[in-house]
Amino acid sequence: MFTSRAARLFQEEIKHEQITFHAAASLAEDGNIEYKMKWRLQEGRGEAVYQIGVEDNGLLVGLSEEEMRASLKTLRRMAEKVGADITVLREREVDYDSDIPRKITEVLVRKVPDNQQFLDLRVAVLGNVDSGKSTLLGVLTQGELDNGRGRARLNLFRHLHEIQSGRTSSISFEILGFNSKGEVVNYSDSRTAEEICESSSKMITFIDLAGHHKYLKTTIFGLTSYCPDFAMLVVSANTGIAGTTREHLGLAMALKVPFFIVISKVDLCSKATVERTVKQLERILKQPGCNKLPLLVTSDDDAVTAAQQCAQSPNITPIFTLSSVSGENLDLLKIFLNILPPLTNSKEQEELMQQLTEFQVDEIYTVPEVGTVVGGTLSSGICKEGENLVVGPTDDGKFLHLKVCSIQRNRSACRVLRAGQAATLALGHFDRSLLRKGMVMVSPEMNPTICSVFEAEIVLLFHATTFRKGFQVTVHVGNVRQTAIVEKIHGKDKLRTGEKAVVCFRFIKHPEYLKIGAKLLFREGVTKGIGHVTYIQAITIGENGLEQSLDSELVSF
Repeated sequence: MFTSRAARLFQEEIKHEQITFHAAASLAEDGNIEYKMKWRLQEGRGEAVYQIGVEDNGLLVGLSEEEMRASLKTLRRMAEKVGADITVLREREVDYDSDIPRKITEVLVRKVPDNQQFLDLRVAVLGNVDSGKSTLLGVLTQGELDNGRGRARLNLFRHLHEIQSGRTSSISFEILGFNSKGEVVNYSDSRTAEEICESSSKMITFIDLAGHHKYLKTTIFGLTSYCPDFAMLVVSANTGIAGTTREHLGLAMALKVPFFIVISKVDLCSKATVERTVKQLERILKQPGCNKLPLLVTSDDDAVTAAQQCAQSPNITPIFTLSSVSGENLDLLKIFLNILPPLTNSKEQEELMQQLTEFQVDEIYTVPEVGTVVGGTLSSGICKEGENLVVGPTDDGKFLHLKVCSIQRNRSACRVLRAGQAATLALGHFDRSLLRKGMVMVSPEMNPTICSVFEAEIVLLFHATTFRKGFQVTVHVGNVRQTAIVEKIHGKDKLRTGEKAVVCFRFIKHPEYLKIGAKLLFREGVTKGIGHVTYIQAITIGENGLEQSLDSELVSF
């Protein structure tokens, strides 16, 4: 089954005549096709998939061997003119009323990156403790198979206790690149991060999250604040769905993050055990709560189809079975990641770039000879070296002026940061003690609004008894993570599991920067709920330093 994709919603079908007889085309037509390819690549943020041998009406007519060679030659010439490379993804013979064998070919056209604008996808890695998440990332990014005792994961750990226990407790980032021809670019050839960025047209940034239940708040923070494009749920073939697997699956679905599943450690199990784990996953995915359509990937053709369908249809969930020790089916996952398209097209990104600058602070460091460094994601606008911004809110609700001294993206220097991209910003000698996770750095013209009291429309996913006024929960909204108390439940005295309501919350420590419509997730022990922000009670800071309401009523934006 062939479905074409450029960006996410684009379809491009190349007619037989357009490609095969292009050699006789006029200069005007030549320029027109070149312009059309440029436009397709721009819409697909640097890549597009073409189908050769498909009519405009979708009829699969195919081309003969000679016609296909001529068509590919023409397409390659067009790609070279716009600075792109082509890679044949797959070929298939079609039954057409002809004595000569005819084929359809699907081709990936990817532009060689210029001005550091490689295509960047963020993939959050979820799964139960000891399911093989860090080991799989180590194998993908280092280019060497594991020895069966966890050697591949050692380079990913950030703390001594992680190395000693073999368990991730913090959020770490690993990069995997693909060049314009679709070849893997990683650390295997003793490359540095800078060299990987320079050689790659497409970059996959893996966000390695913790699997143990006691680090759940860290995992939720990684999912809400780093805005992953996709999530990769890793399930061990020998243990199946255990521990936090269901919880992580529920988090991805609650936050509406598209996900795919990797069943690891197939080398330790019999074929029957692997099949049992696959059936267990398929059964859960088909349940009414999930309503997903599982797609087991067993061939290159499946991997191409899965990558195209995963972004187009949120109900499709690819399932891979692989081993980080033997390398079985590892290439299928690489093919999938290479073709996986971005969820936003260039037009949506440009609209975000037209807005004022807003940078979420997710990490804070002190680097020798550099000073204070913050890491996070640029939600909107453009951030440049030397730009003056304000950061806040502080504990007393103020915003402080600062200057961006330098920018690094994927561990390499970058002069301009665009909306949707993650990076670290050096702030020079700015006092680190004034910063905390959950702050935002915004343009001074924005005049940011903060609040301590807000309302959200929520669904109570689980609570042992009844959810009432005065109950305290940990609220996650984007990069904001703080305890809040339930001030009021509109229209009801109490809530039970599965019920909906509009609830008024109050942060107990300090005000936060929130936006209407932001996804909200709250928890306390086994209590869990999701929703979105509907109102905020905006506050300002008076001359005496005290918080004063802009309005006695709740303000809707």
